[in-house]
Amino acid sequence: FYDQEYKYHSLQGLTQAIKEYIEYYNEERIKSRLKGLTPKEYWNQASINPVF
Repeated sequence: FYDQEYKYHSLQGLTQAIKEYIEYYNEERIKSRLKGLTPKEYWNQASINPVF
């Protein structure tokens, strides 16, 4: 999405691109702040071993 120009010819195409980006953002993107895990991996780990 950043530094790229996309032109969508339909609302369906734009909707699909947004869904794909949300999936990437939550399931594939690695964050150093989350100890090198993706947000989904970090959430799964935290739910198994909660810290109180």
